[in-house]
Amino acid sequence: MPVNKSRIEAFSDGVFAILITIMVLELKAPKGEYFGDLLKSLPVALSYAVSFVYVGIYWNNHHHLFQAVQGVRGSTLWANLLLLFWLSLIPFVTAWVGDTEAAPVPACAYGVVLLMCAVAYWNLVRVLTAQHAPDSALVRAIGSDLKGRVSMVLYLAGAVLSLWTPVTGCSIYVLVALLWLIPDRRIEEVQ
Repeated sequence: MPVNKSRIEAFSDGVFAILITIMVLELKAPKGEYFGDLLKSLPVALSYAVSFVYVGIYWNNHHHLFQAVQGVRGSTLWANLLLLFWLSLIPFVTAWVGDTEAAPVPACAYGVVLLMCAVAYWNLVRVLTAQHAPDSALVRAIGSDLKGRVSMVLYLAGAVLSLWTPVTGCSIYVLVALLWLIPDRRIEEVQ
């Protein structure tokens, strides 16, 4: 028997807020008073901006996903925790990419974390759809999830390419973020 979903939503919202807070605390003021000093912080600021967008995308889609959920089970809690675990690594890889100006291994690690976030979100969706009737709004809205599967392939490609050309890998990560910037409205459309 599914139980109330409000606690999982509240807990997840808290984690999303903490992740953004941790990332912004990693930003340091420039060690000078000129615009040129600010430019030296550009790699860190760009990695923060991309990661902020990613956390925002996941928060937005998580919110929409749980709008259609009727209740949660223990498997939902664990699947959600797996997603939150991978999301919690975003501040770490964000700082690493920014501090190293997107060196190959940090850029690859960033892509691996993004890939694992996508896999964990896909897993959460699969757990939730298995707990709902085939004609439910949630199952109808999710459909084949082509954009989600394409994103995972792009993350993998970006991670591998980052080992040779980090700019290419990071460009792929930005491209995927742009694909998801417009909120996923599939759930709103079937309700």
